[in-house]
Amino acid sequence: MQLPEIDDLLARTHVVTLPLVTRFRGVDAREVAIIRGSVAWSEFSPFLEYEDVEAANWLRAAIEFGFDATLPRRAEGEIWVNATVPAVDVAALDGVLARFDGCRTAKIKVAERGQTLADDVARVAGVRQRLGADARLRVDANGGWSVSEAVDALRALAGSELEYAEQPCATTAELVELRARLLEDGISVPIAADESIRKAQDPLEVARLGAADVVVVKMQPLGGVRRAAAIVESAGLPATVSSALDSSVGIAMGAQLAAALPEPRHDAGLGTASLLAEDVVTEPLRPRAGRIPLSPVTVDEEALRRLAAAPGRQDWWRERIRRCHALLAELD
Repeated sequence: MQLPEIDDLLARTHVVTLPLVTRFRGVDAREVAIIRGSVAWSEFSPFLEYEDVEAANWLRAAIEFGFDATLPRRAEGEIWVNATVPAVDVAALDGVLARFDGCRTAKIKVAERGQTLADDVARVAGVRQRLGADARLRVDANGGWSVSEAVDALRALAGSELEYAEQPCATTAELVELRARLLEDGISVPIAADESIRKAQDPLEVARLGAADVVVVKMQPLGGVRRAAAIVESAGLPATVSSALDSSVGIAMGAQLAAALPEPRHDAGLGTASLLAEDVVTEPLRPRAGRIPLSPVTVDEEALRRLAAAPGRQDWWRERIRRCHALLAELD
């Protein structure tokens, strides 16, 4: 991959702070770097705790999308997306779901620290009640359960007819054990792997070991559209394309990955612009009739100025980009 010069890359970069509507992943705002590429706007937004080696993949994705004119892109059509339900009380569900117009699928966060299985069961049941019997419900534990806890939880949730449980346990070995335990106990809930793919040195291990029924892929952590699509093809499993609480720029990048994958594929986890109180584009990619368009987004230059991160945070992100760029230069 041809890397832009670091000074040029930094000159094209805008670091912004995006407030959230609802607290999510323990934060009330999301910091992202928006890059004016030579071909398209792109995003670099690894979470703050990620080390440079992991974050460099996110920069690779931003450079591919923003600067590679040979990358295939679709400008017409739409993709189905799911609603994303944070670990909120049942009383807050109406307000959350109202932000996801027409979504036929919902991903519900579970295994939140400080909450109980009863909280999870009530939240899933509340979403089922509101979306109806035909809705597709999936839960996401972010690796928060042990194998035994996951068995108990999925037994309790099985009556909700889950589409799948995403990353119920932290490790691939635990997922293998969990699938065996569920089979023994007659609990029919498919397992999807997320962190076991995007944070693994070998993202295909889950498929090779039979640890999952579905792969969840995120374009930025996996290094771009081409690399993520190749992982899905090699895994040979149904895929869900998801976001990492991106701005609409990052979501547009993920939508191109979703469009590149063959059918059948699950509704994409790319409706998360609805969790942002502010965005950087003129028309945020919030779901309408359950879908988002594949047409390019238009970045709002005034929003980039208004939402600009504090000077110290600007410096932090620019130094991070400089380090990740150096890592990519060494690899390439």
